[in-house]
Amino acid sequence: MHRSATRVLLGFAPGCCRWALAGKRYLLTDDVVKLQEFQQAKVAISSRLHGKKEIYFKNMEEKMKKKGLILKEELKTLLHLCETQDDMELARSAIYRYHAENRNVCFGEFKFGPLFIRLCYELNLEQSAVELIKDQHLLGFFSDCTSFNILMNMLFIKGNYESALEVLIEMKNQGVKFNKDTYILAFAICYKLNSASSFHTCMTLLDEALIKGEVLKRRAYAFAIALALRQNQVAKARSVYSHILNPNSKACNNLNILIHAHSDMLQGALQILEASTENTHFSYVKKQEFSEEVLTTVKEKLVGKPDLQTRFIKIWDKLQASGQVIPQNIDAMLCVIPQSRKPHILSFNKRQTSRRTLQPLISSLIAE
Repeated sequence: MHRSATRVLLGFAPGCCRWALAGKRYLLTDDVVKLQEFQQAKVAISSRLHGKKEIYFKNMEEKMKKKGLILKEELKTLLHLCETQDDMELARSAIYRYHAENRNVCFGEFKFGPLFIRLCYELNLEQSAVELIKDQHLLGFFSDCTSFNILMNMLFIKGNYESALEVLIEMKNQGVKFNKDTYILAFAICYKLNSASSFHTCMTLLDEALIKGEVLKRRAYAFAIALALRQNQVAKARSVYSHILNPNSKACNNLNILIHAHSDMLQGALQILEASTENTHFSYVKKQEFSEEVLTTVKEKLVGKPDLQTRFIKIWDKLQASGQVIPQNIDAMLCVIPQSRKPHILSFNKRQTSRRTLQPLISSLIAE
């Protein structure tokens, strides 16, 4: 899908939802992406080397030519010093060498995958990240779900949904366990692609998750419901909605109205809307907000039903008077920027010696 396609109103078959693709396309919180923390670490390492980046890179190149052992902290430092695409060429070579040397050795819980993906995120080199994460010679290097999640998020932001789906499939093929964020990303990607194939992929992953007893986030279900409605699979949308333990959110409330409207449960839709207009004069009661786009869909479904139309107009007037009608559409509700779950914490208590050689981790490269 071309990036510009997301800026226009998509055409849907008669009777389906017509949703403009607005909204900022962010799915992961800052405490997962950790780009700011990564950039702070880059500044700290650059300052510690006092402008000796070129010397460090030259010594690393020499070490690789001599087939010297690349230490974990040396590779970490190298990745934090990369600033250009040319720098990344050396980083790629170092990654291949390091992985070849250590693929069968466990060195604690540190994962290089997220570090490399964050570097690609910063330098806008998502295609390089896709290339490496799919390279079978690096199988196991990206063994964590965070690497795949951040890359899919980066591709999602840029509207590269097909590439994001390829990364998702690669993640599944490599046997990397999905977490709750993965399911949000997966269903969001399928929702944006909005095809029969992506709908099948979404529902297959959802069914697998439910069989495994996975507890998915409300947002993941919301993307799956929205996709089902777009594909005119209303019964499936109702089924997915029934799995949400706490559907009390703006997106879920609006999707519920759409499910009722497309199921010809118009009386139920009006009852929900009518109930939301009660007690709105109390400041401590949170008002439910409804998209003008969603209300317009209900209005269209009421054509030819004069009694219900009259009742709906009164409800709409009440909702508007109480400020409950909003211009935000379903896409914008789903793709809203999430809040971080915890503050950024940067630790400077790092080891200074290698577990393998007991030598200083940086001085060995900058001594010359």
